[in-house]
Formats: sequence, C-alpha cells, structure tokens
Amino acid sequence: MSLDRGGPGGPGPLPPDAPGLPENYQHALVETVAVLDIVTELITRSLDPGDIQRILAKLDAAQGDAFTTKLGELLRKTSALLVITSRLSDSLSVDELLERMVELMASFLDAERCSIFLYDARTDELYAKAAVGLGEVRFPAGQGIAGSVFRSGRPVQIDDVYADPRFNPEIDRSTGFRTRSLLCMPIRHLRDGQSAVVGVAQVLNKRQGTFTTGDMSLLETLNSQAAAALVNAMLHEEVARTRSEERQMLEVTAALGSELQLQPLLLKIMETVSLILEADRATLFVHDPRTDELWALATQGDRVSEIRFPASLGIAGHVFRTGATINIPDAYADARFNPEVDRKTGYRTHTILCMPVFDRQGRAIAVTQVLNKRGGPFTFIDERRLKAFSSQAAVAMENARLFDEVTRVSQYNESVLESMSNGVITLGAADGIVKVNAAALRLLRLDDSGQAVGRSASDFFTGANAWVAEAIVEVRRTGEPSVAMAVDLWVPRRRTASGFIGFQCRSESDTGPLGAPSDDSGLLRPQTPAEGEDALSVNLSVVPLPDARQSGPGCMLMIEDLTQEKRLKTTMARYMTKEVVDKLLEEGEDALGGKVLHATVLFTDIRGFTSIAEALGAHETVTLLNDYFSLMADVILERGGLLDKYIGDAIMAVFGVPFGAADDADRAVQAAIGMLSAMGEFNGAREALGLPPVLMGVGVNSDDVVSGNIGSPKRMDYTVIGDGVNLASRLESANKTYGSQILISEMTAAELRQPYTLRELDRIVVKGKSQPVAVFEVLDHLDRDHPARSPRKLEAFARGLAAYRAREWTTALRAFDETLAVDPGDVASRLYRSRCGHFRQQPPPEDWNGAWVMTAK
Repeated sequence: MSLDRGGPGGPGPLPPDAPGLPENYQHALVETVAVLDIVTELITRSLDPGDIQRILAKLDAAQGDAFTTKLGELLRKTSALLVITSRLSDSLSVDELLERMVELMASFLDAERCSIFLYDARTDELYAKAAVGLGEVRFPAGQGIAGSVFRSGRPVQIDDVYADPRFNPEIDRSTGFRTRSLLCMPIRHLRDGQSAVVGVAQVLNKRQGTFTTGDMSLLETLNSQAAAALVNAMLHEEVARTRSEERQMLEVTAALGSELQLQPLLLKIMETVSLILEADRATLFVHDPRTDELWALATQGDRVSEIRFPASLGIAGHVFRTGATINIPDAYADARFNPEVDRKTGYRTHTILCMPVFDRQGRAIAVTQVLNKRGGPFTFIDERRLKAFSSQAAVAMENARLFDEVTRVSQYNESVLESMSNGVITLGAADGIVKVNAAALRLLRLDDSGQAVGRSASDFFTGANAWVAEAIVEVRRTGEPSVAMAVDLWVPRRRTASGFIGFQCRSESDTGPLGAPSDDSGLLRPQTPAEGEDALSVNLSVVPLPDARQSGPGCMLMIEDLTQEKRLKTTMARYMTKEVVDKLLEEGEDALGGKVLHATVLFTDIRGFTSIAEALGAHETVTLLNDYFSLMADVILERGGLLDKYIGDAIMAVFGVPFGAADDADRAVQAAIGMLSAMGEFNGAREALGLPPVLMGVGVNSDDVVSGNIGSPKRMDYTVIGDGVNLASRLESANKTYGSQILISEMTAAELRQPYTLRELDRIVVKGKSQPVAVFEVLDHLDRDHPARSPRKLEAFARGLAAYRAREWTTALRAFDETLAVDPGDVASRLYRSRCGHFRQQPPPEDWNGAWVMTAK
C-alpha cells in the first residue's frame, strides 16, 4: 500500500519503507498509512447516493452523529499527520523543527500557546529552545507540571492550572500571560526496542472550551510522529557541532602554538575565548606565585596595561583557590559579584563564566573569566568548550612561560655580560670565539665584535703572545682554571684591517705561569712597549665552561683592567659618590666647576642629640651615629640622592646634581618618608633592648643652587650652596615649632608628580629672609588610620587656616577645636589656637599677610 501525498500533479506515492528515513520514522508512517487506508476506502470507493443512504439508514440519529464526529476526528488527525509529515521531512535544524512543531501543535489543537521542553541529560534539566512568546528557559527535570510529566511519563490534562499545586504562577506574573488550561504530554522516542522520554510538549489555553481526550490523542499522535525527526535533527546538530568544535580547536591550537611571546599570547587567548563562546569579553587572570597575586592584561585603545589583585579576591580568586567552575546567569543576583567595578567602568555585567586553568601537574596557574554571552546565559556546552580550550591554552602558556624565561635569562646574562667593567671573551667547544663583550672591545681597541667572533684562539692570540692560546689548550685538557696576575698586554695604538695584532710579552725565561713577568721579588718589572703599541696592565683568567651536551668544554677569558685610571677611580670612590667620580673621570676636573643647577635639598637632624650624647658616652655615641648614618645613607642612595655631607648628627643630601631629573622632588620626598619608616624599625630594635627611641626631623626644599668644587687647592669638596640650601635647613628646624617630622616648601610641593598626603601648615619668613614661603607637612610615613591623616581633621584644619588668614578668629578657633577633637596631640592646631587668642586681644597690622616670622634658625 502507498500513500499518495500529492494527488494529481503531486509528488507521487511515498512507500512506507522509503529509503533514507529512520526506522522509527518509517514505523510511524506505516501506522499513518494504515489509518489513511480506511479513510481512503470510505472516501474513494465508488458509492452511489443510494449506497450511502442505505449505510446511513441503518444508523439512528445518535449513531449518525457519532459516526460523523469520529470520521471528522479521523480526518482531522490524518490531516495533521499529513501536514506535520510534510513540514518536518525537509529539515535537520532543531530550532527550525521546534518552531514548526509548536506552531502546528498550537494550530491543530486550537490553543493560544505551545512549548516543547527537551531533556538535557548532562545537566538533568528541561529546556525550551523555542516557544511561542517565550525565550529560552531552563529548570530541573523534576520541577513543575512539565517536570512531573517527564518523570512519570504520563500525560496530564488540567482545566484550571491555578488549582494545581505544581503550577508556578510567577511565570504568568513575569510574562504577563494568563494560563487557564493545560495539556502536557511526554515526547517518546523508540530506539533499539526501548522507549525513552526525550522531552515534553505543553499546550496552553484551549481557545474554545477545554481540552478533550481527542486533543490528547491528537497530541500523542503528533508527538510520536515528530519525535523521530526531532531526535535525528538533534543527533545531526550534535555531530555537526562536534566536528565544528574539533576543527575550531585545531585552528586555535595551531594559532596558540605559533605564539611564543607571553603578552601577545594572553591577548590572543582572550580574543579567541570571546569568539568561540560568543561573549562580549574575556579576561585571563594569570597567577604570580612570587606575590600570590592574579594579574591580567587590560587593553584601552592601543595601550595595554596590567591589573593585579590578591589571588583570593573576588569571583576569580574564589575559582583559583577552590578550582571549581562558576557559571552565574545573573551577576547582580550573586553576592560574590562586586558591582563597584561596573559603576567605575560604565560596563554592565549580566552573565559570568569563570573557570580555572590547570597545568600538566594539575596545579591552577590561571583563571579564565568570560562575561555576557550573547543570547542568554552560558550553557553546559560553553563550559565544555572552555574547558577543552583551557587545556590547550595551558600548554601554550607553559611554552610561552618557558620561552619567556629562557629569553629573560638570556637577556639578563647578556645585560650582565655587557655591563661588566671587565673584558670577557668566550670560546666554544670548537675553539672559535663566540662572544666579546663591550669592555673587551674597549680594552683591546676593537671596532666591533666581528673582528674577533668566529676566529680561533690560535689565530687571534698570535706572535709572542701565543701563550694565551696555549693556556686555553691546557685549561681544556685539565678542566682547571688558570690565572695570570698583573700581566702587561700590548694593544695597537692604531687598529688594522685584521683587528687585533697580538699581545707582546717578554721572553719565556723572564716570565712565570701564563707569561706573567716575574723576578726574585715577585713584583712586576717595568716593560718597554714596542713602537706603536700601548701597555695594558691586566689580570687575565682562563676558566673552563662545560658544555651541557658533553661535546667538549668551552672557555672564558676574563680581562681585569689594572691601569692607572681604574686604580685612581677605585681610590676616589672611597671619598666621593660614584656619580661624581664617573663625571670627573669622563670630563675632567672642569666638569665639576661652578654651575647653577635646579636641585632638591634634604636636611635631617636628630632631636635632643646633645642630651643623648651626654647620657651615652663617647663610645656608644659613635656607635649610635654610625648605625644611624648607615641606615639613612642607604635610604638616600637607594632613591638616587647625592650624600653631600655629615654635619655632626645632621645629614645633607641633594637630588639633581651633578645631573638633574624630572622626578628629583619626588625622590627627595620618598627618601624622607623612607627615612622615617626606617627609623621606626630602628627604634623598635632599640626599645627591645631597653634603649630610648631616637627622634628626627626632615626639611626639603627645591630651588636653584650653585654646585661645584669648593675649598682650597689642597682640600676640595663637591657640594651645593645658596638660599635654597639654607631654606631646607630652616625647614628641618621648623619641625620643632609645628610638632611635625617632615616639612617641605611650596616649591617642592609644586614639583611633585606622585600623590602624597600633605597638609599646608603655614606661611613663614625664615631668619635672614623677607619673603614668606608656604610650608607643607608630609604625612605618608604614618599609618593610613592614624588620626593625623584623618580626612575630617585635614579638612577642619584647612578651614581653620583659611579663617585665620581672613582674621576670623572665632571661626578659626572652632575649626582648630574640631581638629583637636580628632587628633588631640596635634601641636600645630594648639599653636594656632594660641595665635588666634593673641590676635583677638592684639589684632595684627592692616598689611598683615598671614605669614609668621621665624626668629630662630
């Protein structure tokens, strides 16, 4: 038997065992054809009107109505099967099939709405990928009416859903749709003789009356007809998706494997994750084990910056610590999410998928955080894809780390080699010269390394100095290093086309090991250079370099310059700073002549040192000063300052000479803060020994100063002088008046580039000057919660100072009282209270500018 689907001019008969159709699909079609056979016999049989009347005459009125109704239902069901067979036979797209199914089911059952929920075995959830009037929804497979039908496998018909406790009215309230009646039926699929529920069809609100058993029968028939096509489409899409993921993963793996630079790799990983998960953005937080922080690269236009935070902070930190994946469908409903980030950036976070990245040993090395999947929350498939990608990314990151480490070590070694003041020449296992550093080029007077690299030792060390090549051979043979002390090597005054022309040394009878000239006294004998050559006094060492591949040892030659210039430099460095020595040797004594430079001067002094010295005695006083000066000098030198001089228990340092920088003021203030912090640790150690603390004050000023060698022809010092120096000294002393520890001038404050906690204390006229200068107290050496750094106190003090300068004494007193309420120990506020009380009794002159004249140094 065949089914003519098209009639005259139609596509022709379709046999039930049509090739290419699934077995279950063919079975449903056979059933359909069997039903249609009866209808066809009734409809197409050649009956004349008399035959029909005789058949109907045998039926009473009720039986006739029933026959007509049954025949109508059969025709209706047959029509529905024909339509759904036609509509579902030409597509393998799950979304398209579901869209057609819900449309047809709602139409055939005369319902307002239809939803099809499919089962996701990986998450044990039911989800609606397409629904009339609804977006995608997910819920546990046993929840609600649909979940109950799925678990039991039995259909339900409900005429009043609000009377059923399984119904959730929140869905109606959120969508604005009013559900009255409901017909829900499992979708079964027969495979290998086993029936399995693969989903649930739910039809809502019969337009006329309520759902009937005929509707249920029709829905069951439609479900059985659609199940096979739906399952096949799902399998087809799963295979296609798997192949696409595999192809994409291969492309991603190849792309990641081709990138060995860590920063470009991280940017590529973030871009790729966003692409494959169809998300707004992705961030890869990498763990830094040295600081136990997570860091990531942030792009702003063409600029790439780095952000860091503790490895236990936020969602990313939680994922890193626990190793668990977090999938958040609504970020603002999750307590772990910090909305402050969105408020600062203006970006709105909706969904988050955060997953750890593990290395080959199973240790978490990074966290991938993906935001805002387009089209809804992240799914289990997204988690699976991100996990697969993360494993590939971990390998690429490890390779990039190794490459970065090798590159960094290589660059570090290269930098060390080039920064060495001693000449270094390395030779490979084949006796060829591999590397000549800058110092060796300078010492041997070579234009570039090409004049030596690639040549053998026997070719490079020639003539009378063949002993160097022989020494290299001996070191290779024994594996033991050899050293020649204070040998004179001869280098050409003029370079030749072949470069180095060979060292000259005395005859073998006059030389000791490695050609080192010697006599009975063991001292070097003076040598006379040959015409056109200069003597180079050096220590020459030959050291073996084992090859990791065991292909034979290489060698390294180290040449230490012992010429007069180096000896002079070593001697001078004991008495002045390295910068001054380098400048003097480079440009001569004239380089340190008198110049006007802009610099920042720093003065420090120990409070009550006379009393301390009297209590300690001479020996303990010297010990205390040596410990104190060593500590302070380290802080100053670490910030690039020039330690000018010690004046009793005071220190003078200068930032910006003999050459200045844009951040001289910052480095001076940072040095002052560092000195106070170091003194805290210093006093802690003293208190542990039962000794009293040592207090100090610091003054900093920026101005033009005169720098140069100052003194007599027999004894000169490189120092700075001028009003700027004097003001720094006065500011150090003014700390005693205001109860402060660090005072800086308005000139220094104006040059600061970094943020600091400053408080303007006063305008003062120091002794010997007539113009007032604003002074500021630096508070950064104090803890953040210290009362002196309280924003309330600083704001109240600023109001009081403004009122004081405006001659509003009562207002100023109230402000300073508010300041003292926050910080009772504030000496400056008490000082201003006293001044306000004085000026209320004796107002200042009309031309008073608010400045205070300092009468002491």
